[in-house]
Amino acid sequence: MPENIVYFDLETQKTANDVGGWDQKHKMLMSIGVTYSTALGEYRIYGPEQTGELIDQLLKADLVVGYNTVSFDYQVLMGYTVLDLPEMLNSLDLLVEIEKQIGTRVKLESVAQATLGVGKTAEGLEAIIWWRQGKLMEIAEYCCFDVKVTKLIHEYGLEHGEVLYEDRFGRPQKVPASWSKNPRVAAS
Repeated sequence: MPENIVYFDLETQKTANDVGGWDQKHKMLMSIGVTYSTALGEYRIYGPEQTGELIDQLLKADLVVGYNTVSFDYQVLMGYTVLDLPEMLNSLDLLVEIEKQIGTRVKLESVAQATLGVGKTAEGLEAIIWWRQGKLMEIAEYCCFDVKVTKLIHEYGLEHGEVLYEDRFGRPQKVPASWSKNPRVAAS
């Protein structure tokens, strides 16, 4: 197992509509970014003026684990750097791994509810409203919770060789955790 796993999530200041569409993620601007480093054993919260420090921590990680990080979070951060983060970072995007197994994208909420029995505390659009209201603590708490949920889902998959998600009818379904070394996954 990597020595320094960094779990990561960020929230934005703007919506896709604000910046002219989903292909303009680099213009959405980070409001708050959060990491949890297994090497440091702590959460770190970054504001927009600390994106350089956040990117630095991601670059030092043996593995960056997130949920929709490659096609969203990294793309937002690309507005702050010339580095090609998806190419440079050793990443495990749980959304991508689950999508490969089941052929469709599922929300973090769906995986968290089915696997852990806990839901998210808010939605990304609420975080943008909080940014506009200056409620940085609410964004930080929400983002920290998403990082913790991502960490717990990752660890559950490592231990059990699978995670669960709720299908479109709200029924729990099992999906092999491709990141697990569990023999049950290899046999699937």
